[in-house]
Amino acid sequence: MNNLLFIINPSAGRKHIKNKLFEIVDLFVKGGYSVRVYPTQAKEDAMRIVKEEGWLYDRIVCAGGDGTLDEVVTGCMQCGCDTPIGYIPCGTTNDFARSLGIPKDPIRAAKRIIKYEPTPIDIGSFNGDFFVYVAAFGAFTDVTYTTPQEYKNHLGHMAYVLEGIRSIPNLTSYHLKVKHDDEMIEDDFFIGMITNSLTVGGFPNPNSKIAKLDDGLYEVLLVKYPKNPLDFQATITSYLMGQYNAEYMYQFKTKRIEIESSEDITWTLDGEYGGSFSHAEIVNLQHAINIIRK
Repeated sequence: MNNLLFIINPSAGRKHIKNKLFEIVDLFVKGGYSVRVYPTQAKEDAMRIVKEEGWLYDRIVCAGGDGTLDEVVTGCMQCGCDTPIGYIPCGTTNDFARSLGIPKDPIRAAKRIIKYEPTPIDIGSFNGDFFVYVAAFGAFTDVTYTTPQEYKNHLGHMAYVLEGIRSIPNLTSYHLKVKHDDEMIEDDFFIGMITNSLTVGGFPNPNSKIAKLDDGLYEVLLVKYPKNPLDFQATITSYLMGQYNAEYMYQFKTKRIEIESSEDITWTLDGEYGGSFSHAEIVNLQHAINIIRK
């Protein structure tokens, strides 16, 4: 039998995964796998176990939110193992699962892990760290980790919407120098996203129409700081509706981007706090991991 490491985040989403565990493990065993089940005990525990033991397994499956997937991918990158990854989404929004076409139902997702072969996708390097589908700063981008877990458990995605609305009066402007390819952009922005996803924080992504998960490029969206109330309303409306508006936004694809500011900016990586930096270098690592997505 092949060996499978099944990592579970028992706190993810509304904790519904606990009711499906036996059925999922039974599916994996019937599919020809000897299964080790590991429930995470703390933040970065999934990353640690993959870094230490990932190379021992023929397949690594994680059940949790996008943050759990991020930890598994980071662990693989740190230990240099190319073990195929399966993902059972059970977080609050599961942004990247939508992009991968993975169903919300955990049993259906588990069956796909048995049935289909992995395919390569891109991930990103952020100042030497790793992320899967989004590096972002500014308004609405931190709601995934600033929203209290109890609100997420009770309200689901609506908790993110309410947290985003609550943050609108505190919008911050960042004066940035952005370098990509042979171009330099200098302007004032209040949202920035380097993505490989159809949604971010459960909100539609204006980059979704140009997004590809394996082309070696990231989709970049920079939203200019509104100069007056009319611009403010139009900008917020376009962004929340997932619509690109050239009057208020920059949008392009690139393999590598550098962003500089005079002050530290707080970044979000795959829905988790990613640190504060005045300089960020982000590089697309094409086909860096193999994931089961069909």
